[in-house]
Amino acid sequence: MPRRRIVLAAPLALAACASLLPAQKYTPRANWPLQPAPPAAVANAGTGPVLMIRPIAAAPGLEARGLQSLAADGSLDVDYYNLWAVPPADAVTQALLDWSQASGAFSAVVTPGSRLQPDLIVEGELTELLADPSRGEARAALTLVFIKPSGTLTGTALPVAQAMLKATAPLQGNDPAAMAAAQNNALSGLLTQAMAQLERAALK
Repeated sequence: MPRRRIVLAAPLALAACASLLPAQKYTPRANWPLQPAPPAAVANAGTGPVLMIRPIAAAPGLEARGLQSLAADGSLDVDYYNLWAVPPADAVTQALLDWSQASGAFSAVVTPGSRLQPDLIVEGELTELLADPSRGEARAALTLVFIKPSGTLTGTALPVAQAMLKATAPLQGNDPAAMAAAQNNALSGLLTQAMAQLERAALK
């Protein structure tokens, strides 16, 4: 009988110990938009070239959705609780589409699979998007290649220009909201440069 009492008491003792342990704090995940708004749309006269935008690739490490920042020692911190709503490279692809359509410089802006024959193709890679609290800024970098299609099934497409774009924006705090806002602003500056390059390449 004493042995039976010890066995029955063991689960109760374990339950009492478990109740004394501190409860693990629940940290909810937040999704932040990466959608820099384009300038006011310009009326399209329908005489510009047809632009095709291929999906922007992500440099190694930028496939993840976690907000990135540099620690004081220069190491990269990826936040797994504060995420971009979509992968950054996908957001940049959509932003290029939106900004190109709003520019009025093109008669149509299409993606691969369209039946329209493009006059200019752009592709690229997002190489940096992060906050740097020690320098009080957010940074974004993008490499773009502009290609003129041959116009025939047997012809060779030719690159006409390549651009390595960089932009920064002031960081107004070290919290996730401030970091997300600053990175959106840096991306906006990057897209402003990209549009200037796109319109220049369209004239070649």
